[in-house]
Amino acid sequence: MSIHKIRAGIAGGAGYTGGELLRLLLSHPYAEIEFVHSRSHAGQPVSYIHRDLYGETGVHFVSGLSTDIDVLFLCVGHGEAKQFLQEHTIPEHIRIIDLSQDFRLHAASAHGDRTFVYGLPEYNRDAVAAAKNIANPGCFATAIQLALLPLAQSGAVGDVHITGITGATGAGQKLQASSHFAWRTNNIQAYKSLSHQHIPEVMETLRQLRPGCGNIHFIPWRGDFARGIYITAYTRSELSITDACDLYESYYQSHPFTHVSREATDLKQVVNTNKCLLHLEKVQDQLIIHAAIDNLLKGASGQAVQNMNLMFGLPEDAGLRLKPVAF
Repeated sequence: MSIHKIRAGIAGGAGYTGGELLRLLLSHPYAEIEFVHSRSHAGQPVSYIHRDLYGETGVHFVSGLSTDIDVLFLCVGHGEAKQFLQEHTIPEHIRIIDLSQDFRLHAASAHGDRTFVYGLPEYNRDAVAAAKNIANPGCFATAIQLALLPLAQSGAVGDVHITGITGATGAGQKLQASSHFAWRTNNIQAYKSLSHQHIPEVMETLRQLRPGCGNIHFIPWRGDFARGIYITAYTRSELSITDACDLYESYYQSHPFTHVSREATDLKQVVNTNKCLLHLEKVQDQLIIHAAIDNLLKGASGQAVQNMNLMFGLPEDAGLRLKPVAF
């Protein structure tokens, strides 16, 4: 029996998130790639940039867009998604999943006749399923929100202090001083202390759940590894560790990718997967929540495919049961 597959287009396919989408959609049982757009690499095979795809596909980058698709993934840079939509006429029937930060905040969620729904399934699954346009969350924002959603829903979140470390791919594929191998290897660095661009979207979500919730104090770090995010958040809480674990397990029991571990977690458990692993500790009056994700998958392209699955009524985990990296 033939199955109508979702026809997908990718705009900005030469970057890290575009490459991850290619890898996911090439093996997705219910989707197929109609085109991969790139202004700078039109005419070249996608394997020229994404060298691991040599022999996997004959798809070439194109400079134009086809309207014979069901969904368009925008993998262009931050600030470029609005410009892209202004420069191209996208028919109303085509659903859009934007991976930039252009439409994440409520005040910026409308563009012409389109309104973008914030695409964090563990928070907004029903709205995602009914949406025509999705604003995919940021990578750090995903990890932080998954660490705090159960507390916020229960009304038990005050001021939160967070540290987090991210791999070099979080800076994008364009070479810059802070992502150069000779600088990054055997090195870490704090950056954007208490001013990271993902915090406003986190606060918007938390205050929708709990208007009186406290503030977030976040210090991110650049790590000397390629991919992954590990964050640690702590806040005062009256919950015992048993009650806190029960709260988190109850909240995430229907969500296929977020898991609460009673054992200590590490980054390699989530690299190359769409999973988020959470581990909780209680020290005196402080509840400590560790969260680990792959920044390019659950923090970007994997979550985008998860949102696509929900939008088209597919199994939420279709095409996302990926092999973790053990060594």
